Amino acid sequence: MSYRTYQKRTAALAFAAALAGSAVLMAAPAAVADVVDVNYQCKTPIGDKSAVSPIDIKSVKSGSGYKLTMSFQKGVSSSPVELGKGAMNPSAVIKLGGADSGTVAVSGPANSAAIPANTPIKINDLSGTYTPKKTGKVTFTAGVLTIKALGTTTTCTPGNNPKPSLTLDVTAGSGSGGGTSGSTQSGTDTGSGLPQTGPEDSAIALGTLGGTVLLAGAAGALWLTRRNQAVRR
Repeated sequence: MSYRTYQKRTAALAFAAALAGSAVLMAAPAAVADVVDVNYQCKTPIGDKSAVSPIDIKSVKSGSGYKLTMSFQKGVSSSPVELGKGAMNPSAVIKLGGADSGTVAVSGPANSAAIPANTPIKINDLSGTYTPKKTGKVTFTAGVLTIKALGTTTTCTPGNNPKPSLTLDVTAGSGSGGGTSGSTQSGTDTGSGLPQTGPEDSAIALGTLGGTVLLAGAAGALWLTRRNQAVRR
């Protein structure tokens, strides 16, 4: 095998190894999110009602934990009378699964506008904080929704055993113990300036890391080529 052929083969092998490393990294995202239809069965002061709402749960890294935001794409339940501005206060729990267990409590602001009678109640985004107590893949699934209005309480329970809306690959902090329960945060906190941990952002970060691996492989091949040239001289 000629020296020139050896040079080309060395460079090709380094390039292929770098590409393979990048592909492996891209195949393992740190977060997977999905919009899931949740069939809420609601117990209201005037009887039972049901409604299906697509639920989206997003996460943003915040210190040693994550800020979770639960979004409702359709209204749930309804009221026989108009609910004035600020009359309705929602809250919910998000169930943990996988490597961790327990629930995260989320809450949000009261309705910013009046809700007409006998129309679906639009729920504002609910948010809370999750701090990992275990290391591994953790799932987040919509749990019980509670609506308080005009001195009454409506409880809505998922009746279709929904699948998780979010999966995170997390690392527990030092000194963490068993099960977990999240603490609530104001629904008006936007978490601006913090890195989002959704799938697209993870893919971008991993792609950048893969590119770094690729450049390192190419640099290694160039160093080997120059070294061999120096030895021949």
